[in-house]
Amino acid sequence: MSLNIVGGSGFIGTRLCDRLLGKVDFKIFDIKPSKVYAKKTVNLDVRSLDMLDFDLLDGSSIVNLAAEHRDDVTPKSLYDEVNVGGAKNICAAARLKNINTIVFTSSVAVYGFAPLGTNESGVINPFNDYGRTKWEAEQVYKSWQAEDSGNRTLVIIRPTVVFGERNRGNVYNLLKQIASGNFVMVGHGHNRKSMAYVENVVAFIEFSLNFKPGVHIYNYIDKPDFTMNALVGRVNSILGRSEKIKFYVPYFIGLAVGKAFDLIAFVTRKKLAISSIRVKKFCANSVYESAISKTGFAPPILMLDAIERTVRYEFLEDHKEEPFYFSE
Repeated sequence: MSLNIVGGSGFIGTRLCDRLLGKVDFKIFDIKPSKVYAKKTVNLDVRSLDMLDFDLLDGSSIVNLAAEHRDDVTPKSLYDEVNVGGAKNICAAARLKNINTIVFTSSVAVYGFAPLGTNESGVINPFNDYGRTKWEAEQVYKSWQAEDSGNRTLVIIRPTVVFGERNRGNVYNLLKQIASGNFVMVGHGHNRKSMAYVENVVAFIEFSLNFKPGVHIYNYIDKPDFTMNALVGRVNSILGRSEKIKFYVPYFIGLAVGKAFDLIAFVTRKKLAISSIRVKKFCANSVYESAISKTGFAPPILMLDAIERTVRYEFLEDHKEEPFYFSE
């Protein structure tokens, strides 16, 4: 098997390459060179069809991890250009190279602020351009698959927030605040969060490469889901501290602070770590279900172990020389 990994220089892509090294002949296509697999990287912008036309490994599979995903992307047209336009270009390249398997990492953002326990049949109701364009990209891939449905395999994976070692996204920022000893809980902390450990996500991507022709859509979540109180308590315990949370701030105050930072960001044109949308996302319930177990896949790492691995790696061990990756 050979594999084209579009967007393979990022957090999930690098972990996927780590997992596949020595088992699969892979090639990375990314606008940035891989920090770990530079010799396997081809410079590529998914917005450019010409770059996709001639460099893909013939007759193999494509995993598309490339996306515009931050909450503060400017200009907003980048969401459509990269997420939707990129999907169109990848499908065009797959046709040209006779590639019949595409694995696309979408997002649970397509459901928006979803009801508790939303599964793959949930109502599509994105609240931002990221979720909207991920959904539109899914339709592009479905059209590609339908052109030759008896031979083409499309896997759409909708992960919840992905965390793990070397990631510098929202989960890391939360863990860093807890580790600093200055963490303040916004809201009551009873809201629950579904999360996904990166090693388990890439294990499922590898597993899905053997799916038969058809359209396969799965949310990706690692269970159990934690309340924010339980998650913070667990992290404090790993750090050798009391599990008790010291400070709580009412939601309306936290939201007001977020809106104040929105105004500062608008005036200064700077991207800030705090915003009203991030306060809303932090305090919201985001609990999803998945049909993945029906495929026979079993995640290699238990959720409690995944959290402990990440906390120890980031805050109790020395890994300063190793690369890290920014994401939401």
